[in-house]
Amino acid sequence: MKPPAFQYLRPNTVSEALDMLAAAGEDAKILAGGQSLVPMLNFRLLKPSALIDINRIGELDFISESETGLRIGALTRHRVTQTSPLIAKHFPVLTAAMDHVAHLAIRNRGTIGGSLSHADPAAELPLLMTLLDAKIRLASRNGSRELSPAEFFQGSLMTALEEGEILTEVELPYLPANTRWGFEEFAQRSGDFAIVAAAVTATLSGEKCDACRIAVIGGEMPIRVPEAEDALAGIVPTAEHIKTAATIASEAAEWNEDLHASRDFRKQLVQTLVARALTAALSPSRPVH
Repeated sequence: MKPPAFQYLRPNTVSEALDMLAAAGEDAKILAGGQSLVPMLNFRLLKPSALIDINRIGELDFISESETGLRIGALTRHRVTQTSPLIAKHFPVLTAAMDHVAHLAIRNRGTIGGSLSHADPAAELPLLMTLLDAKIRLASRNGSRELSPAEFFQGSLMTALEEGEILTEVELPYLPANTRWGFEEFAQRSGDFAIVAAAVTATLSGEKCDACRIAVIGGEMPIRVPEAEDALAGIVPTAEHIKTAATIASEAAEWNEDLHASRDFRKQLVQTLVARALTAALSPSRPVH
């Protein structure tokens, strides 16, 4: 199949891209890795007036440490994210999750900015941004703004990106000392989109859990589960506590129902995967980040 006709534009800087985007109007689309956009064009699910190819914009391709967190540019490829020593050092849960993102050919081309902007409810990167309290930075000709994942993700394939805006980077605030993690995913085949996935962090003082984060996908968008997190905070968690938190998580959303899984099956998967991820994160054998 062939895409519809469109104007092709190729800026060299973010400023040029924003000018082109503003001039092209609301029907223009940004092309980065193209792993989601190009199939949609070929099936004529999208008919943009212009494609603005940002692959020449080197200022969007970076991973760097700052005083407050790890900054990742929007053009950073999945494979770079997967293999980055800086990400493995500070956020091994993200490294582990990247092993589940599609296949190597897609990881070589797909970008973090593209995945977040597409906001597929079964994608791993939106889940990890939600878990890690990412700061998602957007730019337009009117200036820049910074959103939390809860503000940015608004539903299945829906974000807070406005006309004329480009996602430029994310910043992941550093985790507290003595933080362990867990990640679990269920998919029909290796490389498929997740039916359900769960990611957690647990900050420990000895055996006591000072703070916990639990994030899940399986509904319309990634969510945190504060009620389940609170069930573990300030205690020495037992298997029964983990079971309780996992049950709370399974009740936290209206899970999707489709050809791949029923709503009840996803609910059971959430409970199972959250329990597994928490067990891993709270295990003394799990290295801290």
